[in-house]
Amino acid sequence: MAKQSLYAQVTAILDRSGVRDGAIHHDASNTHMLRLHASTGLESTVYRPLLCLILQGAKSVGSNHRTLTVSAGQSLVVSHTLPVISRITQASAEHPYTALVFPLDLDVLRSLASAVPPASISTPCDPFSICLCDTDPGLEDALSRYLNQCEGAETAKMLAPITAREVHARLLIGQHAAGLQRLLWHQSTASRIHLATRDLQANLSQTIAIGELADRIGMSNSAFFEQFKAVTGTSPLQYQKDLRLLKARDALRSTDAKVSEIAFSVGYESSAQFSREYSRKFGRSPRQDRDTATPT
Repeated sequence: MAKQSLYAQVTAILDRSGVRDGAIHHDASNTHMLRLHASTGLESTVYRPLLCLILQGAKSVGSNHRTLTVSAGQSLVVSHTLPVISRITQASAEHPYTALVFPLDLDVLRSLASAVPPASISTPCDPFSICLCDTDPGLEDALSRYLNQCEGAETAKMLAPITAREVHARLLIGQHAAGLQRLLWHQSTASRIHLATRDLQANLSQTIAIGELADRIGMSNSAFFEQFKAVTGTSPLQYQKDLRLLKARDALRSTDAKVSEIAFSVGYESSAQFSREYSRKFGRSPRQDRDTATPT
């Protein structure tokens, strides 16, 4: 079966990498693969548009206000850049949590969108930008073929790009179609919120002017706030704060910059306030986090 084949492929690649517990970036396919032999605590990170297949085990993932549980045989699609909180809930030495993450290319999705019939919207559709579904066997088969093709020089060059487009196409006609198609429709709520999140990411250190941001995407203040929270699971201010703190954490772990310099670089005017909010989110102060971080 495709599921067994894909699980075996991912396991083999993880074994060859020498990483028993953790995540790897598989350069040949530009995918991420994860394997963990025990459940974890809550972890904050940023999800960018992606497809994640849970091949074994289970995890919870969501925002401050929405949480989904995804198990083996299910997949999730993230359509917007989101600060998320996740936790591996089911993993053991005998049955480690195993997952495959395939980054989505919005340009590829847009190039395919005009050929795809609109998804049915006869019933109300959840606007949340994390969509959870049972994994389609055809999608697993395409990903299995894609990983195989990425292993050979000729197939990687000639066939893998075609199969990668097939993966995107299957998402646009499968169970994940409605959410992705809403994102691609010009002037849809999802596409407008996508523009707003992109604006916030590009101007992360600047103070949010909600009225100006709402006006730029053609919404009233109240509609913008309501729809932003429906799509991202959090408010614009919290979205910005989470991204700031996650960017600061990356800087703490990868540079020797002073804590105060990092705080100011992500938009904080007070290093004391930065340290308080950092500790509240991550459970330890910036200095403690830097001291305990594993060198990269």
